[in-house]
Amino acid sequence: MGVELDRYDMRILQALQQDASLSNQELADRIGLTPAPCSRRVKHLEEAGVIDRYVARVNERKVGLNLIAMLHISMDKHIPERFETFEAAIANIPEVMECYLITGHDADYQLKVAVRDMDAYQEILLGKITRISGVSGVKSSFIMRKVVDTTAVPLG
Repeated sequence: MGVELDRYDMRILQALQQDASLSNQELADRIGLTPAPCSRRVKHLEEAGVIDRYVARVNERKVGLNLIAMLHISMDKHIPERFETFEAAIANIPEVMECYLITGHDADYQLKVAVRDMDAYQEILLGKITRISGVSGVKSSFIMRKVVDTTAVPLG
């Protein structure tokens, strides 16, 4: 169920999606409120789960992760235990940045993996991912260039 958001809430969310490091005073100035009600609104958005968390986005290449791969994983059996086993195992591989259970494709999962180079990719693929019980196939694609790169939710 959605949370009712007014124009100030929307402005807060838009501003924080652009720069979550804004101080409360800066945020209040930007959206046209005084600091106290601005702070109360942010706290309400956090408590309601609208604001899920605050993070720092790290440039993969600046930390030596030069190879980003998208993997499509097929499972041998479509039973809850297989999916639970896969999801628990994949959550423990730090190179996996995203994992989605998907439909409308010939795969069951889509993963985004960040590694140093092709040798590190082979290590992750053959040493970890294909060893997870139930994995029956993997198709890999490699990111050449980011065209759109945002975490901002479209708020309308």
